[in-house]
Amino acid sequence: METQANAIRDRANALRGQITEDRRALHRIPEIGTDLPDTSSYIERRLDEMGVSWSRCGRELPVQMTEDFIRAGFPRMERATGVTAVIGSGSPCILLRADMDALPIREDNDLDFQSNSGYGHMCGHDSHAAMLLGAAQILKEREGSLKGTVKLMFQPGEETGAGARLLVEDGLLENPKVDAAFGLHVQPTMRTGELGYSVGVNSASLDTFILKIRGKGGHSSQPQLCIDPVMIMNQIYQAVNLLATREADPAAMVALTCGVARGGTAVNIIPDEAELHIGVRTLDVEAAEHLTKRVPELIDHYVKAWRGEYELTVFHTPCTYSDEALCSELVPHIREILGGNHVRQIPPMTGTEDFGYVTSEVPGMFAFLGAGEPGRAPLHNPHMVLNEDVLPLGSAVYANVAVSWLEGHSGGESCAR
Repeated sequence: METQANAIRDRANALRGQITEDRRALHRIPEIGTDLPDTSSYIERRLDEMGVSWSRCGRELPVQMTEDFIRAGFPRMERATGVTAVIGSGSPCILLRADMDALPIREDNDLDFQSNSGYGHMCGHDSHAAMLLGAAQILKEREGSLKGTVKLMFQPGEETGAGARLLVEDGLLENPKVDAAFGLHVQPTMRTGELGYSVGVNSASLDTFILKIRGKGGHSSQPQLCIDPVMIMNQIYQAVNLLATREADPAAMVALTCGVARGGTAVNIIPDEAELHIGVRTLDVEAAEHLTKRVPELIDHYVKAWRGEYELTVFHTPCTYSDEALCSELVPHIREILGGNHVRQIPPMTGTEDFGYVTSEVPGMFAFLGAGEPGRAPLHNPHMVLNEDVLPLGSAVYANVAVSWLEGHSGGESCAR
């Protein structure tokens, strides 16, 4: 109801100083990957100060996954550790998600609170965690009147494409069972306070192929005695880039990129090994399934045709899906906070979001919250800066969505697709 939304918005504005302090504290201690000890400890301490019960969620990474992450260029990671918290009790249960990992990007700004570690929150995840902490305070103060349970998800490893998956596998969506989920992502190139969402497929899937080709090195004057992995890599590079033009429906959004192609040390040496990293993004499930099958087939045929050997590592992150019925329910409550003219549908994001591991299991909604203006440095840029006016707005949106959704489902109805 409008008066409730006003109260939540006013409380979020009153908490602006604390939410900003949390965001800046997290901004100073960026960590990458699936295990974020300093970031998790900060969030846990803040939840303790609010009297919100929390627990660790995550698991040891399989040895193969640890090795796969290293091949993909990440530092060594041996476990995934997230933080979950519960406010309220009983059914129904809505999950609010914030990611909290950073990027291997050195920030290039002039801020009193910026990091100089070589890592940076140029993804905005520090603001997501801070906004969810603000919502936690608002929800805790209203805990006695909540019509069910709010579960908070502070997630590591979003930039790996697998952080949400690892938490889901560890039971994130159980005890209590989650009935619906909501996530926000700041967008510095949208005007502060505007919100965009897509119904249905919300972000592209991403299939990543890390290919290591083994040949037989030798002198460049005697190629007949060698197996040239760079030549094999070059043929695969050309072949896979033709896939999107010849085997994907032109109406499907497909972006195939070979972002890493390396091998060799000198002009007169044929090396033993070469490496190729291939990424396939698409909003079309059928196209994704086809290309995910065809890329390994081409790799196998080309490597074997030239008598090489290979090792292939594959990562998959699904599309994020915004449930139509849930969007219809939540959008009015978002508008109560931001205003009707500031909430609109936008085209799906061609980037990838691992919140898809959650929306594959329960009805979910994912939205972008403007935190800047057109022309600003975008996400994943060393010059990216957020307008901190967005912080109380995000906290209020999180809290109002949760309170209102619980009220609408307190009769025991489930939000099913």
